[in-house]
Amino acid sequence: MAETHSPTPEHTIRARHEFRGVRTAEHYFTVPLVHSPANNGEIGETITVFAREYSSTAHTAEEAAKLPWLLFLQGGPGGRGNRITSLAGWMKAAAREFRILMLDQRGTGLSTPVEQRSLELRGDASAQAEYLAHFRADSIVADAEFIRGVLGSGPWSVMGQSFGGFCALTYLSFAPAGLREVLITGGLAPLEGPADRVYQATFKRVAARNAEYFQWYPEDREKVTKIVRHLEQTPEFLASGERLTPERFQMVGSFLGGNTRVDSLHYLLEDAFIETLDGQRLSETFLEQVRSLVSRAGNPLYAVLHESIYGQGEATNWAAWRVLDEYPEFEPGADQPLLTGEMVYPWYFEQDPALVPLRDVAELLAARKDWEPLYDTAVLATNTVPVAAAVYQDDIYVDHDLSLETAAAVRGLQAWVTSEFHHDGIAEDGEGIFKRLLGMVRNAH
Repeated sequence: MAETHSPTPEHTIRARHEFRGVRTAEHYFTVPLVHSPANNGEIGETITVFAREYSSTAHTAEEAAKLPWLLFLQGGPGGRGNRITSLAGWMKAAAREFRILMLDQRGTGLSTPVEQRSLELRGDASAQAEYLAHFRADSIVADAEFIRGVLGSGPWSVMGQSFGGFCALTYLSFAPAGLREVLITGGLAPLEGPADRVYQATFKRVAARNAEYFQWYPEDREKVTKIVRHLEQTPEFLASGERLTPERFQMVGSFLGGNTRVDSLHYLLEDAFIETLDGQRLSETFLEQVRSLVSRAGNPLYAVLHESIYGQGEATNWAAWRVLDEYPEFEPGADQPLLTGEMVYPWYFEQDPALVPLRDVAELLAARKDWEPLYDTAVLATNTVPVAAAVYQDDIYVDHDLSLETAAAVRGLQAWVTSEFHHDGIAEDGEGIFKRLLGMVRNAH
């Protein structure tokens, strides 16, 4: 389709496409690296933020151009916007009345991407850490507001999944005038307190999820222990060259966080061993599947910035690693070691080749004490924007109890608490969840 958009210094559309009932437009925005009133109107250094617009071909192009915007904030940190090949799930439901703007949050996807080699352009580890301090929720929200202004949109609707929900709470805190309504799925962050609170709660959730899984697949309890003991005694190497350690294998517990993925853990484990001339060894099939699960090569920001999403006025100081001391059942040396969740530990930056060059940067960010607040509890207590949130009873990533604490602190927020879904609920029944939450905020008027 021919380009009809008139570019501006802040915004260009480089391509439009139509396929399988979907119409897309590829938006590139030039935004300030640092959004600050202290800049006195000077933009200063800029970065690019990319967003893909999705609409349904059930609407003509002219009709679609008049639809209100729904901004989607993806989980993460470090996760780019979804790339889809057809409208399904929550997007199918949303496209009936919205244009969806799928944001690549700064540093991800096509938004001035961050990886080890691009960070080297910033200088030494200190300069790199200072740069990455501008890639948290407050900067993501400032980008969104800048983009809303460039698009000429009135207050728009926002949907945030997981970390995207954290960003939505930041949006409600610092730019509520830009919001028509907010939908949050599995993403009510604790508003106050150290990061330790998060991991004290989520380690308990992960332990309970392990127990539930091993009730379903009791044969896998012995299999997990066997793999850990094997890795302690026998060197096994991933295709990328590094040795697979017991603690890195335990990261496959990421499967436990989902409805749609949890049973796939059993299929992974059944591929573990194969007979060889040297006796039983881990199969290449298994090792390759594990490599894809434990490598952060595709999204290093997830590991580097992970604990900073909880940082407000104090250092996070490897909170998950410190709290782990209270849960010895997760130690590889435990009689029946448990699988872990999404926690990030210092040894990631020793064992993952993609993260080794970022070790000093990660240490500096973990020690950083001057993080700006991510939420304004006074503003949230007087909130007037309709908000609905799906809170998953057994979520191992975003704790149910902490979520309800936050829900009570946001005026007018309606929480739908359910045990039907886990953290990836919108992958299980995105259309149903979207419709329910949108109905809740619309009925709140």
